[in-house]
Amino acid sequence: MNRDPRLPDSLDTIVVFSDLNCSFAHLAVYRLHEARRRLGLEGRLWFDHRCFPLELFNRTVNERPGVDSEVSVVGALDPGAGWRLWQGPDWTYPVTMLPPLEAVQAAKAQSLHASEQLDLGLRRAFWAEGRCISLRHEILDVAASTGVVDVGALAEALDDGRARRAVMDQFETARHGRVNCSPHVFLYDGTDVANPGVRARWVNGDFGVGFPVIDADDPTVYTDLLARAAELICEAA
Repeated sequence: MNRDPRLPDSLDTIVVFSDLNCSFAHLAVYRLHEARRRLGLEGRLWFDHRCFPLELFNRTVNERPGVDSEVSVVGALDPGAGWRLWQGPDWTYPVTMLPPLEAVQAAKAQSLHASEQLDLGLRRAFWAEGRCISLRHEILDVAASTGVVDVGALAEALDDGRARRAVMDQFETARHGRVNCSPHVFLYDGTDVANPGVRARWVNGDFGVGFPVIDADDPTVYTDLLARAAELICEAA
């Protein structure tokens, strides 16, 4: 029997489908890292980042007006994640997130730790520092700043495109009704939560026209997810 391609390959791994240019995903990834640290599970549980590329689903860039409308609303749920409105000219705003998504996949050849630290660094660079993380040199600068990514190996992987197949395969998995949104979290036992803890709606128009309203926010869901993942490891021991 084939295993569900959405699920982690091992008990000690949590799969996170997301896009880098998604405010709800930035919030979720920050909260996952914080919950893991708080529960003392660093080095025991790992995040396997997989791609939910919004630009491929929507066949357009993730428009800046929509992203800007989310920052103050979603950012207020957890300011510690790091947020800032884009300060550069419009022509410096990332038109694609495929290169950094590919870089995160390429870093998995080094380790899940390297991959998840690169993912976290790229999110901070974009959301908190206003850097155009679609550019090769920005990706490599962020990689260097993690202190755990082999920058030379990552550059080689980017230059020969070896991880692009992984990006497209994950997109195919996500687009066939298997993944609901960015972010969507999966555990080894099939537990899954889309946009964990947050229920939102758009008012006065959809993304890029109106603005989001948060109807519910329960950050304890991250503690529950990490605790359940740790429990699965103990049950199998």
